[in-house]
Amino acid sequence: MSMSEGEERLTLVSGLKWVDEVITNAPYEVNEQFMNILFNDYKIDYIIHGDDPCLLPDGTDAYASAKKAGRYKQIKRTEGVSSTDIVGRILSSLRGSEMDNGSANASVNEQHQNQENTLAKTGGSVKSHLSNFLPTSRRIVQFSNGKGPGPNARVVYIDGAFDLFHAGHVEILRSARQLGDFLLVGIHSDQTLSEHRGSHPIMNLHERSLSVLACRYVDEVIIGAPREVTQDMITTFNISLVVHGTVSESSPNDEIDPYAVPKSMGIFQIVASPKLITSASVAKKIIDNLEAYRKRNLKKKVSEDKYYTEKKYVSGD
Repeated sequence: MSMSEGEERLTLVSGLKWVDEVITNAPYEVNEQFMNILFNDYKIDYIIHGDDPCLLPDGTDAYASAKKAGRYKQIKRTEGVSSTDIVGRILSSLRGSEMDNGSANASVNEQHQNQENTLAKTGGSVKSHLSNFLPTSRRIVQFSNGKGPGPNARVVYIDGAFDLFHAGHVEILRSARQLGDFLLVGIHSDQTLSEHRGSHPIMNLHERSLSVLACRYVDEVIIGAPREVTQDMITTFNISLVVHGTVSESSPNDEIDPYAVPKSMGIFQIVASPKLITSASVAKKIIDNLEAYRKRNLKKKVSEDKYYTEKKYVSGD
């Protein structure tokens, strides 16, 4: 089943463990009319935004009315997390992949050069595609539930790359969680994925791990999980069931079955993936809509440049 872009975003946001309710079709500008709806119908206390600028086309503050009403609070922006940077990594990854496969002919090279030039106009650079995200132990604790499974809990295990975390991931994790009391998710390392897929993931291990931990259906993750589910691993984590979705980006030509042990124990189950979305399809959608992305980012570039130039320390995480 396919999803519209709006449905995908709704699924992602609704799947975040910190979200209680989602308002669809919300206006970009938080004006007095919308604030009245928020205060009276939804009984909200404050309107929150990061310390990065949020400007309207005419250059005015989208949250000016909320600030004037004294109902606005600012939080620290997460450093190293940038959609522009991720798009740059996607372009670099695709270009490198085609070069490695020997399919980078003149027309392909020209196409990628045009894409790189387009991204450069937005202030992004595919040359610096490595993540600037700096994970700390405190950040991991903030994302963690901090609780283990109960003594009689039915622990369900699912593993994968979970690259470019998307609505398809949310839905398969929801399905897996419904099969037990505690969902344990194994996140494969960058090296493991590179060895078995022939290319690095777009997002690094820590980024992918926190993305999965942010999902409300996930209880715990193994950061850098082994590719093969072993007997020792099943015993250590008291795993009752190992599941795998029908939509997968794993290589079909693997010589070793990573689920051989749970299959022999009768605790392996294939779960129908509710959505057909993959990390590759997400990346393709971004490439196909790069021009629209460029136009959107051109509007943001001036304000973001000003933000980083005048950036000051903001307390709190």
